[in-house]
Amino acid sequence: MNIDMIRAAAGRLDGHARRTPMLTSPFLDEIAGRRVLVKPECLQHTGSFKYRGGRNAVAALDDATRARGVLAFSSGNHAQGVALAAREHGVPAVIIMPADAPALKIANTRALGAEVVLYDRAGGESREAVGDKLESERGLTLIRPYDEPQVIAGQGTTGLEIAAQAAELGVTEADVLVCCGGGGLTSGIALALEAEAPGLRVRPIEPEGFDDVIRSQTAGSIQTNTAVAGNVCDAILTPAPGNHTWPIIQRLCGPGIAVTEGEALAAVFHAAERLKVTAEPGGAVALAAALFHASDIDGDAVVVTISGGNIDAAMLARALATEGHPQ
Repeated sequence: MNIDMIRAAAGRLDGHARRTPMLTSPFLDEIAGRRVLVKPECLQHTGSFKYRGGRNAVAALDDATRARGVLAFSSGNHAQGVALAAREHGVPAVIIMPADAPALKIANTRALGAEVVLYDRAGGESREAVGDKLESERGLTLIRPYDEPQVIAGQGTTGLEIAAQAAELGVTEADVLVCCGGGGLTSGIALALEAEAPGLRVRPIEPEGFDDVIRSQTAGSIQTNTAVAGNVCDAILTPAPGNHTWPIIQRLCGPGIAVTEGEALAAVFHAAERLKVTAEPGGAVALAAALFHASDIDGDAVVVTISGGNIDAAMLARALATEGHPQ
């Protein structure tokens, strides 16, 4: 992995991925006690940053391989990103999703033309076993959700935009809080900023109880989560950081922060109330860290990613009911 791969990904995504804005709010600044710059990837195609990596990975395949179709594992956001990328290229996509994934994400993936195969993650069924069978039977190419160089490169284009947009706003030194599951977005942004804005330091933000990256940072080696479900931040619940993402995170990232479910839900409220954007809980953990863990952050400014906005009506109502106060 290197910056050249990210720059090549930017070329493939040009004219396809949206250049999402950098948003600010004096109300958020007051709560956080510093300037808060928000990169809302919830405004990206399919409602999350995952389109970047999915589109880049599909586009990077040779024509013959791509024509046979692609396969992906996902709880929802990567599924939709790959499904749209496959549809745009006119090739089939098969997506393996947990049966307990939000119904909205399953429905949206099917609506994009993908074939959805459900598996029982709570019951211990292996998505890898399901995927291996489909891959061998149909000749599909697996596009992993985070531990895949071309996926990381695609996600890293977010970092190229952050570097330019932060500089335009006069911010050249700050923590960059990134919603973190397996580390694809975190590692991609970190690589981009190392080259383009070395004064911006990435810090991974995770849900409490699913803080495998933070524990890996403490231990100095990959640590795993024992639970695989049971948190409102479904989009970023992963078993462990990836073999490609972890060395990048270990080398380039500052210490992570874990936030509670209540803090994530309250951050969804603030995104809607103050920025007028819709975040999902997993996509709002970085904003939660900026607002509710201000003492753990250095500097006069902080950059925050909102990584996704695929939230159903019931969960949104639950978040709005917090009125911005963690419970």
